[in-house]
Amino acid sequence: MDAGAIVPEPLWDGDETFPVKFFVMRRVPGEALGGRLIRGEQYAHAREIIPTQLAQSLARIHRIDRAEHPEFEILPAPVEGASPARHEVENYERIFREVSPDPHPVFELAFRWLYQHLPNPPERVLVHGDYRLGNFLYGEDGLRGIIDWELAHWGDPMEDIGWLAVKSWRFGGDKPMAGIGDYEPFFADYEAAGGCPVDRDRVRFWELFGNLKWGVITITQAANYFFGRNKTVEMASIGRRTAETEWELLRLLEQAGI
Repeated sequence: MDAGAIVPEPLWDGDETFPVKFFVMRRVPGEALGGRLIRGEQYAHAREIIPTQLAQSLARIHRIDRAEHPEFEILPAPVEGASPARHEVENYERIFREVSPDPHPVFELAFRWLYQHLPNPPERVLVHGDYRLGNFLYGEDGLRGIIDWELAHWGDPMEDIGWLAVKSWRFGGDKPMAGIGDYEPFFADYEAAGGCPVDRDRVRFWELFGNLKWGVITITQAANYFFGRNKTVEMASIGRRTAETEWELLRLLEQAGI
């Protein structure tokens, strides 16, 4: 909030009463479902202004000074000198090897490309970690609050931009940035708001990684359903979407020159 990002007001941290860490934020009225933003007639104006608002809020999040906020030291930080991307890629490759019962040649090709193109930029900023359509509240007047901060960490600012562009988070929209914005205007708005210089190669890396990451998650959700850990229809339906991510990965890899 103090940095100018559009977020609900935090009220207090959770205590040890519950097995997981939590915090309570002030209630903000608004909608979160992606499909409604993409298709709702009442949100026509919101669709025009939200990409700029998202870019501005993200720039302000990335400008938060680590030295001025010792409370953020609890967040995961990359090893000094190491690529923050390597940790992410290795983590999801490990999950993939553990849970996937079937071969996925497209995933293997994507992992190989990612390892060959790991970025290691000098910037280490506060990364939201799940900055996407579905994790912000909106109304007819536009963006009302960025939510779901449990994956926040210190890392590459381009990670958030690439994740926002992942195809599954467009919810049927025909534009890359949250389904409603184009790359270049978003980049320009982000930089104009004080964000880091946009490195398009790194954005491509993180967008490709994001699609692979979501593909691995769809496999884990299917496993949760089949092994009885979560027998909801949601788990079963998400588990059927792996092929969507493979198709998008092939498109991105072709663009990258594979």
